Amino acid sequence: MAEEKKVLLSVEDLWVKFQVRGRTLTAIRGISLDIYENEAIAIVGESGSGKSVFTKTFAGMLDSNGSISKGKLVFNDPELTDVRVPLDGDASRAIAGIQEKLDGYARLELGAATYRRMLELESEKRQRGQLDAGEAKRAEEELAALMARRTEAFNRKQTLDPSKEKEKIREASRLISQLDKQVKELKKRQEQAAKAKKAAAANDTAFNRQFDQQMAALKAQHEKEAAGQASPQSLQRNKRLAKEVYLSLSRCPARQRGKLEGRLMDALREAMRLGTDLADEGQCNAVFEDVTFRVRLLDETDRELHGACVLNLAKMQNANDWCQIRGRRIATVFQDPMTSLNPIITIGKQITSVILKHQDCGEVEARRRALTLMHKVGIPNPEARFDDYPFQYSGGMRQRIVIAIALSCQPKILICDEPTTALDVTIQAQILQLIKDLQKEFNYTIVFITHDLGVVANIADRVAVLYAGQIIELGAVEEVFYDPRHPYTWALLSSLPQLAQQDTKLYSIAGTPPSLYKEIVGDAFAPRNPYCMKIDTLLEPPMFRVTDTHYAKTWLLDPDAPRIEKPEGIRDIHEKLLKAFNI
Repeated sequence: MAEEKKVLLSVEDLWVKFQVRGRTLTAIRGISLDIYENEAIAIVGESGSGKSVFTKTFAGMLDSNGSISKGKLVFNDPELTDVRVPLDGDASRAIAGIQEKLDGYARLELGAATYRRMLELESEKRQRGQLDAGEAKRAEEELAALMARRTEAFNRKQTLDPSKEKEKIREASRLISQLDKQVKELKKRQEQAAKAKKAAAANDTAFNRQFDQQMAALKAQHEKEAAGQASPQSLQRNKRLAKEVYLSLSRCPARQRGKLEGRLMDALREAMRLGTDLADEGQCNAVFEDVTFRVRLLDETDRELHGACVLNLAKMQNANDWCQIRGRRIATVFQDPMTSLNPIITIGKQITSVILKHQDCGEVEARRRALTLMHKVGIPNPEARFDDYPFQYSGGMRQRIVIAIALSCQPKILICDEPTTALDVTIQAQILQLIKDLQKEFNYTIVFITHDLGVVANIADRVAVLYAGQIIELGAVEEVFYDPRHPYTWALLSSLPQLAQQDTKLYSIAGTPPSLYKEIVGDAFAPRNPYCMKIDTLLEPPMFRVTDTHYAKTWLLDPDAPRIEKPEGIRDIHEKLLKAFNI
């Protein structure tokens, strides 16, 4: 099924980190996932597993203290990625100027190996004047531990009652002062150690003399090599690359193009100096992304250049680009309709304001479209309810309006962040059915965040189970429900109240998820896993293939692992699920 569909969003080795009170929390740890057009994929896991953070990365909604530290989020939307520019006289002259510069830089490629050796030599000299990796890591860990104790003491002090717990407050203040003193002393020792290392390196005359001789020889060799003629292959590549530079800059605001062109040309010059293979798509994209998105040349005529933008949302820097995506191409339905709507603005105004912002139409047309959407989401007599305020709507009707707002610009991806949590069971079923029915009409992809496996059974085509910021099982909904392979998925299914037998104790998962402030060694689920093996505590398992569409990240799937039967409560789960969820 999945192979026949077009990949709409490709997530590759995604890492997301947050800075929290001087500490680093790693919320997403190496997620890779392809999301397809017109599918419904559910993101499942306990609270704190990273479900909402994951979707916020491609909606551009990460909190200010969060950032994508590594990875790609390639959005394949033809409407946004298709770029066409006229090839007039000014364009031809600009491209010729860019190509002339690139041809000059291409000579640097002849000395790339020598230049890399120069950089290695400089790095060796720097490292001699610095603490080695082990010393630096130990010092960093010691400082982090002290800062964590200081933060904990400060937070505890804030909870004390000044009128009743004065002695405890004084005690906490003394501990904070003591920890501040220890932090200061540790930083001083680290600075002294670093200075001593630097001084020792500076006084090593034999090494420094040898370094100067080697560097002088390498510089002379590099200068000689870079004076040669660039290869015909490089010049031919530059002809295409110049057009891609022009296409890429055409997407940027006119007032910024000059500055961005300078930065992009500097990046390409450094890439050629390093010997980067600019004929390789991945390496070429990476050079462009630090400045602007690369537009790959597809074809050209005498009058026009035509290209496709490589839209990596993880590298999105331009606010105008996010305005084109957030709301317009990727929309979100949040879990609480009570807070998703502005209480002092009418329902109609809230829908039309989004339509006017993202679509080329006037107020009369925006009102007509808003009324049509209100009708589609099941608001009775929308003309009469158009000028009502949110407090005049029930919770279910408010959530229908939130869905209408999200769909007002016909997005490609609709993120549903537990949209039925605040609603009663009857209304939940109606909202889920509405989302699925509208998907057939609007052809959007649903990314459904939930911890309710009953919801998953009714709405999803595929399921990604998250634990501690990683996907630990991925497959079609039938595979994950009827043939789960990860012990955490077993535990989630065993916890379903709908599957519990009469006069039996409801299963609960022992323990708590691991701290994401610390580096996790082995399988993150190991401390809570009743089937834990020694290897689970030592090595992180790879993602094992069960079928072409089903994968699980557990050592139990290793050919050498002992055979473990699924828990008895979920062995013959098919009939139970049919009865419980009417799948």
